[in-house]
Amino acid sequence: MCGRYDNLIARHAMQDLFHAERLPESNFPPQYNVAPTQDVPIVRLGRDGVREVVMARWGLIPFWMKEWPKKPFINARAETVEKMPMFREAFARRRCLVPATGFFEWQQRASGKQPYRITRRDLEPFAFAGLWEFARLDGREIVSAAIIVGPANETVGPLHDRMPVILMPEDYDRWLDPASDPAALKALLRPAPADLLEAYPVGRTVNSPANDSEDCIAALTDEPGAD
Repeated sequence: MCGRYDNLIARHAMQDLFHAERLPESNFPPQYNVAPTQDVPIVRLGRDGVREVVMARWGLIPFWMKEWPKKPFINARAETVEKMPMFREAFARRRCLVPATGFFEWQQRASGKQPYRITRRDLEPFAFAGLWEFARLDGREIVSAAIIVGPANETVGPLHDRMPVILMPEDYDRWLDPASDPAALKALLRPAPADLLEAYPVGRTVNSPANDSEDCIAALTDEPGAD
């Protein structure tokens, strides 16, 4: 699964990286510890086919839902995303990119869970495969999103058996295109190459969603050995 990630991409870089022609009027600060239900930038196609960056609540709320979900649906399984009632309409019609610079997983140890940050080896930004929805609840219009997860690769596997699907830049067009063949889209939902990523231990500051600072991504220099 993916329960925390970070997005340190500046506004101008977001536009360049994802060829977005429209962005929110207000700037968005770096997010060192994105947690469920927070607002995050996503990249989608507008009604006119133009790429745009919009803010979305992390935790998908389908258009047909009439009350707030008891838990946020932050992840969709790659294996069943096209079949599950919660996600199938969004998979068919409302796909998006979720920009990120890293994500977190926790390794279970006798002394507790040790958090790790996973990034690209070259430290370049990337995008998760995402879905977005539009709903009206309590008189509010809500754009929401979920991240698709699949089996872990060899880098993430020692930490967790699942990981978010990372799309390659050459696949962005296909993922966003409403006319893309569902079978071709499913083929994109594969683990990222293991040598694309690296993982390093971070402090337990990241454990609390209340913490959102550079401390969340700082590498541990005195990590205790695994037990």
